[in-house]
Amino acid sequence: MSNKNALSARDRIAALTDENSFVEIGAGVTKRNTDFNMQEKLVPSDGVITGYGLVQNNPVYIYSQDASALNGTIGEMHAKKIVHIYELAVKTGVPVIGLIDCAGIRLQEATDALAGFGQIYRMKAKASGIIPQVSAVFGNCGGGVAIMAAMSDFTFMEKKNAKFFVNAPNTLAGNYTEKLDTASAAFQQESSVIDFTAEGEEEVLSGVRELVSILPGNNNDTAFSDECMDDLNRMTEDLAAEIADPAVALEDIGDNNFFMEVKKEYAKEMVTGFICLDGMTIGAVANRTAQFDENGKTACKYDARLTTAGCNKAVSFIKKCDAFNIPVLTLTNVEGFATTVEEEKTIAEAAAKLAAAFTEADVPKVNLITGNAYGTAYICMNSKHTGADMVFALEGANIGAMDAQVAAKTMYGGDKDADIAAKAAEFAEKTGTGAAAARGYIDAAIEPASARKHLLYAFEMLFSKSGYPISKKHGTI
Repeated sequence: MSNKNALSARDRIAALTDENSFVEIGAGVTKRNTDFNMQEKLVPSDGVITGYGLVQNNPVYIYSQDASALNGTIGEMHAKKIVHIYELAVKTGVPVIGLIDCAGIRLQEATDALAGFGQIYRMKAKASGIIPQVSAVFGNCGGGVAIMAAMSDFTFMEKKNAKFFVNAPNTLAGNYTEKLDTASAAFQQESSVIDFTAEGEEEVLSGVRELVSILPGNNNDTAFSDECMDDLNRMTEDLAAEIADPAVALEDIGDNNFFMEVKKEYAKEMVTGFICLDGMTIGAVANRTAQFDENGKTACKYDARLTTAGCNKAVSFIKKCDAFNIPVLTLTNVEGFATTVEEEKTIAEAAAKLAAAFTEADVPKVNLITGNAYGTAYICMNSKHTGADMVFALEGANIGAMDAQVAAKTMYGGDKDADIAAKAAEFAEKTGTGAAAARGYIDAAIEPASARKHLLYAFEMLFSKSGYPISKKHGTI
């Protein structure tokens, strides 16, 4: 790397892991290729340091690519080292963290290096859904290495020096780096691949440590953070003013005001991330209608509508939560679907996948309706009808087929004698929140100030939920 301030591959491991906990595996492994005068080149550890250690007292396997050894390029033995720790991680049910700084394929090893990429892809695909996979990009991550990183569950990227690309900016038709640096964190954080960005390497590593501390070790574990020191009955007095921006509302709801947002810069109308309730990790999916700045003022506004990008963002997150037994909380405030020609090409399929993702997830699922919940867009957002275990509605929330005023105009628009205002009031009364509660479609209407404790207790009661019928020997009646 050209950046003289960059940490070495070993320094990154030391900064990531708990003190003196890292144990290296395969330190003596190096290349065996002799083509293209490779016998004259020294490649310590074949350009990647592998081993295991502790992160926040959680066991992990780690590989850290060494840009000082043939630019960290992936050759035959480099790939075998990564595959080996994946094999060990799957056997032991332990997450894998990849610290990426790699110039790509080692051309001197040609087909052997190419086979190595295939072996890594195969092992990452086999491990998917069994153990969490986290990647952190510090230097180059291009071509096949970018695909490798994208196969992880969560990917971090350092803002200043990291480069992430399948095709380099100068190879894109009509583009060059100075015009638009498509490999930069500024560009990639708006994509669907990069989950977190940070200003420096230490901040990236700190983020990885924080994430690992709240994730389960594998798909048979339960995710818990440290013991909850927050008041289980703490009131959320400001929630009513925060619900337009779920990133703020979720921070208020979570233990110790913790909220770790995932894909923060992508599809901002849909918020995804993690909170903790009584120490239990909860995945949150929420509709956003406003984004507040650091002073609590509205910086951006969004329509209360599902978009293709927002649906896809939510689907990916829900599937990861379900794979690792992480309960899901939804904050719902949606009035319909995005209404543009471009959205019309894709929104049906995206919404279908969203409804399916919520339906198929067998983890505890709780929905808090914070504003409007209209039509089939609401049904797609973790409704009781698609399998939510508990549904709460804040006082003043509206639930129905559509906005009462619009419905009245639709039904009585051709009747000159109709009192539209009166008909709208009648529609709201007969088909709104009260009707939904009477039919059991919502479990309770609650005050915003009591939201935290209601959600916390609901998830505690659902903790032992099983996606499969509980078997028995026989009844006792």
